[in-house]
Order: sequence, then structure tokens, then C-alpha cells
Amino acid sequence: MRPVLVIEDDADIAESLRYNLEREGLEVRVASTGERGLMAALDPTRPPALIILDLMLPGMSGMELCRRLRREPATRRTPIIMLTARSSETDRVAGLDLGADDYITKPFSVRELLARVRAVLRRADEMSSAQYEDARLTIDYDDMRVTCEGRPVKLTRKEFNLLATLARSAGRVATRQRLLDEVWGYEYYGDTRTLDVHIRRLRQKLGPCGDCIETVIGVGYRFVGCSKGDESRLED
Repeated sequence: MRPVLVIEDDADIAESLRYNLEREGLEVRVASTGERGLMAALDPTRPPALIILDLMLPGMSGMELCRRLRREPATRRTPIIMLTARSSETDRVAGLDLGADDYITKPFSVRELLARVRAVLRRADEMSSAQYEDARLTIDYDDMRVTCEGRPVKLTRKEFNLLATLARSAGRVATRQRLLDEVWGYEYYGDTRTLDVHIRRLRQKLGPCGDCIETVIGVGYRFVGCSKGDESRLED
């Protein structure tokens, strides 16, 4: 079993997290600085299954570390739960934009954090699947094939990557910046309208399965899947 990596400079919080996660049957590694956390995260012999990351770290900040982790191939898709005393909407959106999978503010309930950890690990297991399938839509990640209600859907590589990225994060909001980073690359500096145009075309090509992508106004998009018999609710 791959360990959970806790990057937290407060010794009491780190020990509490270690104790409670180990009670859940999880192996835990602890790093007290951003630099040590980066080394532990990139350790090829013990890569983490999940990273719990404090934002207020000495030296390299949690935000900078998250940015670094999302640029490294080995940790680009490793789930990250941010842990911080900052609770403003701006801070939450900034964390999500950098690629965090969840965000918990201090003081926090250990019970809630454990529930979030279980949920994130469960989603990560689902993401490792070679295929997504529901009542109407099938996505084969390996062969890059999509069918809607049994009919093949012809997509460009960019459109397929966009759909696959959303589907692998099913149920979670993917910010516009995160989608641009993952599908277009971190060096892309174009207008976010490019993303909106691709989403519109993707929905159109998916036809009756276009309702699998939900717009989250002002933030980004969420993959919600297709339920049999639902009417399409295409959005711009």
C-alpha cells in the first residue's frame, strides 16, 4: 500500500494526523517543510497515494509546493488535500486552480478529514480504471474511443483529452485554469474562451450525452455522467 504523505510544520497537528490515519489502516509519512515534502513526494521507492498539504510552511510555501508537484510527471495526478487556516473564497479558488483535489480549513474535525481522505482515495482508484461507463456514455481511455447510446462519437485529440480529464474527476468541479493546465499545458497563456469553445463543441458532438458536462458559473465545469432517459441540457 502506498503511503499518505502529510506535509505539516505543526508537530502536534502532524502527529494527530499520523495517529488517526494509521488507525484507518493507512501508512503515513510526515514532512515538516516544503522542501522535505517535495523530496518525499518524488521518492520513486515510496510514491504517495495522497498528499495532505499545509499551506503555511516554512521555506517553500504550500502553494508553491502544490504548483511544483503538478508540474512533475510523477505527482501530476497524485491527489492533494490542502489544509490551512485561510478560509476565504479567494484562497479556496486559488488552491483549486493550482490543482488541489480538496480544501479543509483549520480548526478541522478529524472525522471530517478522514471522510475526505477516504473519498479522495476512492476517486483516485476510480481514475485508475481504463474505462468510464454509465447508462448512455462509454469512454475508453486507452483506445481513445467514445460512444453515446451505442453510437461512436468522433472527437479530436484535444476534445478527447478534455472529456477524459473531466470524467476522471467525476463529481468534482474542475476550474477553467486547471483544465487549461492539464489539457493545454502549463505553458499555455491563451484566453480561457478557448476552453469554453471546446466545451461547446464537445457537448455538440456528444449529442444526447452532452448533458454529462455541467457548467459551474464563474468557476469551471463538472462531469456528472449520463443517466438513462435524461433530456439533454446543453449549456454554453
